[in-house]
Amino acid sequence: MFEICVESDFCAAHRLNNYRGACENLHGHNFKVEVVVRCKKLNQIYIGIDFKELKKYLKEILSTLDHRYLNEIDYFSKTNPTSEMIAKYIFETLKPHIKDCMLYSVSVYETSTSKVTYTED
Repeated sequence: MFEICVESDFCAAHRLNNYRGACENLHGHNFKVEVVVRCKKLNQIYIGIDFKELKKYLKEILSTLDHRYLNEIDYFSKTNPTSEMIAKYIFETLKPHIKDCMLYSVSVYETSTSKVTYTED
């Protein structure tokens, strides 16, 4: 099994409804995102999934979040745009693009010391 990992980032604002603390106020983060894909097989040139291809898909998804007020995005209209739900959104949006491998996890860092990881397990 091979694990292929790429990272990217985006900046966005959000507020956590019903949080009852400072995070209920409008605030922003420089989010870091890490994606892990697992591949059992390699292609004819011994690549599981091309880094360039995976980064392209991730960049497209993050461009829908970058410099946005996350609470206004349809996906988050019935939930809070927590790091947990951001990771799930990225996972669900990225998954259809991964063909010959398995999207294993998406991690979202709010800070360098605080992250959430979403998997389907």
